[in-house]
Amino acid sequence: MIGKWKWFRLAPPQVLTLGFAAIILIGAILLTLPISNTTGKPLNFMDALFTATSATCVTGLVVKDTGLYFSTFGQVVIMLLIQIGGLGFMTMATLIALVFKRRISLRDRLLLQEAMNQNTMEGIVRLIRKVIFFSLSIEGCGALLLAIRWSFDMPLGKAIYFGIFHGVSMFNNAGFDLFGHFNSLTGFVYDPLVNFVVMFLIVSGGIGFIVMSDLVDYQVHRKLSLHTKVVLSMTGALIVVGAVVIFIFEFTNPKTLGSLNWGGKILASLFQSVTPRTAGANTLDLAGMRQASQFFTIILMFIGASPGSTGGGIKTTTFTILVGAVIAMIRGRDDIVIYRYRLAQERIFKALTITFLALFLVVGVSMVLSTTEDSSFLMILYETTSAFGTVGLTLGLTPHLSLIGKILICLTMFAGRLGPLTFAYALGPKKGKELYRHPEGKIIIG
Repeated sequence: MIGKWKWFRLAPPQVLTLGFAAIILIGAILLTLPISNTTGKPLNFMDALFTATSATCVTGLVVKDTGLYFSTFGQVVIMLLIQIGGLGFMTMATLIALVFKRRISLRDRLLLQEAMNQNTMEGIVRLIRKVIFFSLSIEGCGALLLAIRWSFDMPLGKAIYFGIFHGVSMFNNAGFDLFGHFNSLTGFVYDPLVNFVVMFLIVSGGIGFIVMSDLVDYQVHRKLSLHTKVVLSMTGALIVVGAVVIFIFEFTNPKTLGSLNWGGKILASLFQSVTPRTAGANTLDLAGMRQASQFFTIILMFIGASPGSTGGGIKTTTFTILVGAVIAMIRGRDDIVIYRYRLAQERIFKALTITFLALFLVVGVSMVLSTTEDSSFLMILYETTSAFGTVGLTLGLTPHLSLIGKILICLTMFAGRLGPLTFAYALGPKKGKELYRHPEGKIIIG
């Protein structure tokens, strides 16, 4: 299977980087074919590459209208790229190996460990089996419910197709839709079934497969891991706080919540709080939101989903550690304690590193785009953060990006899907062991 990689002296982060790049390239080539779009003419390679990158990195930013420009063949290619990108190409490769009863080598397990962001290889293949089962089951249930709902508005065959596409897209937090005119789900702002099914798919894909496995095993062990407690509590807190903030700022805005009744206001606020967690769908006019709401959405997109999930961002656990560090410092404590557990210094350093690299990437790309694109800085920052968090929400800048802008956003989506630390490991030198320690020095801070 993937054992052929042993002939190459590549570290797991480098293999993952090259693997995703190869999938994107194959997808781009397929999308350039005349059969992939409704015009019957080849799509220019840059737009095809952008679309393939957005799909594989489960982002949702598009330069061409997915529902109107791409043919059924092109839409299926996009859906397959979303599925492979969401689960990870190593997970798909392992699925193929399991189907054909091939042996999973030690190197394959190392790659899976890196891909799933695990600390150990123990039980990694068992986890992959659960990942595949959970994904297909949740996507299937979501697709069925959406197909039933949309069968009242369109022919049954089309409703089933729409259900499958959006089930895959929303669970993998991709945000691609087929309704055309870049309207996303704005036509269903009052529809409770579509809203709650989509929100369930987004949250399920965003909490991570490790948490899903832990929740399923809870009936046996009657105990949740620290990781699961942190992810669930922070996810819930961000959703509630986000909904309240958006509700307050947009309550009187005639372009968003102002024209809705109370039920619509609550439902739309809740949906718009969930979707920045790397999903990319929207039921409100994002460009019509007040700047305070747009900037708050940027913060939610930057935090993103949880480790080992289909989403991006710095992750909820990283944000939790940062908040814990601030609280510990204010209280004069040496340790960060969460749910009566002390966090190792290594975890804190990793959280700080990920956050710094993410800020460096987002700020750097935004500064460059502010000179190449004719747009406001808030719109550019919104677009860049959306790309890094693999969210897909946009204020309308994506279709009008320059060539340099498209390249930069592609690279940002790629780095965001791999994770800033994995991307840095792939580009940097191999990690070595320290042979000695320098004497301790003191720097005045604050």
